[in-house]
Amino acid sequence: MFFTKKKVITLIIICSIFFLLTYNDVKSKEIKEISGNAQIIDGDTIKINAKKIRLHGIDAPEFKQMCKKPYLTIIFFSFQKDYPCGKISTEKLKKKVNNKVIKCKILDIDRYNRLIGECYKRNLNLNSWLVSNGYAVVYRKYSKKYVSDEINAKNKKLGVWQGKFEMPWDYRRKK
Repeated sequence: MFFTKKKVITLIIICSIFFLLTYNDVKSKEIKEISGNAQIIDGDTIKINAKKIRLHGIDAPEFKQMCKKPYLTIIFFSFQKDYPCGKISTEKLKKKVNNKVIKCKILDIDRYNRLIGECYKRNLNLNSWLVSNGYAVVYRKYSKKYVSDEINAKNKKLGVWQGKFEMPWDYRRKK
């Protein structure tokens, strides 16, 4: 069987049309937005309708992670104590969400098959809120969107910025 130029062009056109129709069908089945009552897993992960959602561009201290904060300063000496910053981050997010409906714009899926999203309580961006209050840091490896929020929290010594702490990704690497 010989392929003529006309047959090859027709075959390419048919394959292209098939690809475009199939691609759009697959693309339309992707989750773009999810909303509902959120279950808080930790300071940067929630679950809505049995779907785990990792908050995009931020990283919160791990649940068992401890940080240090000053509790007594005498002249030049500052005494520090450990506190459960990971647990606090989780609790602050729970309190902020307060069993209200959360809407998440899904941006991607990570290697653990979690949805990656920007989540909102009404018009409040929870990703931004966590960083701007020092309950999470910017995960610059994935986004720089919340850098100004982090700078403000750091300057005001809010949350983890009130003392010393290990970046969550460094803490996880050691475990």
